[in-house]
Amino acid sequence: MGKFLTSNIRNLNLELLMRKAITVIATLLAVAAGSAHAEDPKATIAALDARLAKLGEAKVDGTEKAGELTVPAIYYGARKINNNYDVVDEIKKTTGATATVFVKNGDDYIRVSTNVLTPEGKRGVGTALAKAKAYEAVNKGEQYCGPVDVLGTPFDACYNPIKDKGGKVIGVSYIGFKK
Repeated sequence: MGKFLTSNIRNLNLELLMRKAITVIATLLAVAAGSAHAEDPKATIAALDARLAKLGEAKVDGTEKAGELTVPAIYYGARKINNNYDVVDEIKKTTGATATVFVKNGDDYIRVSTNVLTPEGKRGVGTALAKAKAYEAVNKGEQYCGPVDVLGTPFDACYNPIKDKGGKVIGVSYIGFKK
């Protein structure tokens, strides 16, 4: 009887160790999958754009407040993006990147959905994209990836133009990793 109990206890201990090992491996794989885009601006902007595209076509319709400004309302499908932070916050949660959706307002691109914070600790909604290299590229309908300054902080970033179904640039998507 003693050998039987000892053998069963060993088997139980071995089974518990195996389950713990499997749990640790599963956790490591989940972390690795969640950080697959970590510090990779091009992969992360692709993930942001894919999330937005799943909502439907990009369009502007009507206006909405963005900080102190009244700007065009940008939609993906039926979802208004202005003052809606779920997509940009999910990008931050899964990759650690800052993320923003800008809408074209005259000659400017204004932040309407962002997890980028101002020096006062508030979302940078209503602030404009600086008129530098990224601005020049997206105005031509092109992607820009490289070093940028976002509200006073250096980032490795990517910006993509957001186009409506007619091909007109109506906004910009952005992701960045702090240097």
